[in-house]
Amino acid sequence: SSLTHLTIDNSVTSIGEYAFSYCSSLTHVTIGESVETIGDYAFNRCLSLTHLTIGNSVETIGSRTFYMCLSLTHVTIPNSVKTIGYSAFYKCSSMIYLIIGNSVKNIEYSAFNGCSSLTHVTIPDSVETIGYSAFNGCSSLTHVTISNSVETIDNGAFSGCSKLESLTIGKSVEIIEYEAFCMCSNLSRVT
Repeated sequence: SSLTHLTIDNSVTSIGEYAFSYCSSLTHVTIGESVETIGDYAFNRCLSLTHLTIGNSVETIGSRTFYMCLSLTHVTIPNSVKTIGYSAFYKCSSMIYLIIGNSVKNIEYSAFNGCSSLTHVTIPDSVETIGYSAFNGCSSLTHVTISNSVETIDNGAFSGCSKLESLTIGKSVEIIEYEAFCMCSNLSRVT
């Protein structure tokens, strides 16, 4: 509970489930360049975490990996990542800046649910699926661009994005599931 800074060096290839869960004083995490997998719940409820650097070899961010990291403000998901697990960044309510790398194929359900300070999201061309409630409750989002590779926008994917004003949906979308944009009461421009 007293750990504040963590650097995982380049000899480590995997971070296991729950490895640093509930490290309540942890503020800085640097994940080395050889890490390929960050396990489920690995940094779950690290409530003080503000600075996160993810190495360029990570392919999978597990389910609930950064669940309720309430102080996390900036997240850059490197181009090596292919899957963002379910509820991976659930209720990271201070997150204002998010870059999703251009190899991500799946944004699983509730991945960014409740990230209420996030203002802009661009879904890269690699993404094929935006899961159930993936951005539900991102109440500060004002603009969303969904790339041309996405085929399905799942149930409630952007539900409750009450400040969303403009939306661009790519040409490959075939299915927009129920309540995908429910309660987006300020939405005025859709392409």
